[in-house]
Amino acid sequence: MKRFWKEATLRAVDGGWQVWLDERAVKTRGGAPQVVPTRALGELLRAEWAAAGEEFAPEDLPLRDLADRAIDTARAAPEPIITRLLGFADGDTLCYRAEPDEAIAHRQAEVWEPIVGRIEADLGIQLTRTHGILHRPQAEQSLAAIRSRLETENAFALVGLDIAASLAASLCIALAGLDEDADPQALWGAANLEQDWQAERWGFDEEALSRRNEREAEFTKALAFARAARAED
Repeated sequence: MKRFWKEATLRAVDGGWQVWLDERAVKTRGGAPQVVPTRALGELLRAEWAAAGEEFAPEDLPLRDLADRAIDTARAAPEPIITRLLGFADGDTLCYRAEPDEAIAHRQAEVWEPIVGRIEADLGIQLTRTHGILHRPQAEQSLAAIRSRLETENAFALVGLDIAASLAASLCIALAGLDEDADPQALWGAANLEQDWQAERWGFDEEALSRRNEREAEFTKALAFARAARAED
């Protein structure tokens, strides 16, 4: 598509903030006004439109897609996202460790334990760790506490969390990414700990590394989207 506007601006409107392309207000693919709840999120969307080239593709506007999903789908029906996120909690990668005598186990404990421990402290729960790959469900009371936590989030934050948790295969990592002091690069490293461990020993594959970097960019943008959706104006 060719760029059809000169300037992208952000305006306060009824219900929040909306990007305008010259004098044309941005709408979702479903036709609804693309109004977001915080100025911080609106600014992310405005910057994305402003950075578009003279010719651009839909995939160049990933944050717009997340906002559309929140408005057109998640706001009216958040339950499917919450249910999917609970699935990532029930089988969270960070709770599945190598056997204690394996070399990688020490790194898993060093990197993963602080993330899991912080989530447990924040929610007043205890998550079950296990060794191996056989599924071991989390306690119902823990999942209920996580559900209650997720139900406090708005549709925009839930959409961002959904993408981040899907990429990381971990709700613990996605939730940690909402913290003010979160380091997305370090969290992505935690999500890829086992793959990186193997690569350190057997070498990095260029194609795999390129894909890893692409997914990291998606992960970082999803966390930025979720955090901006929760910002206080």
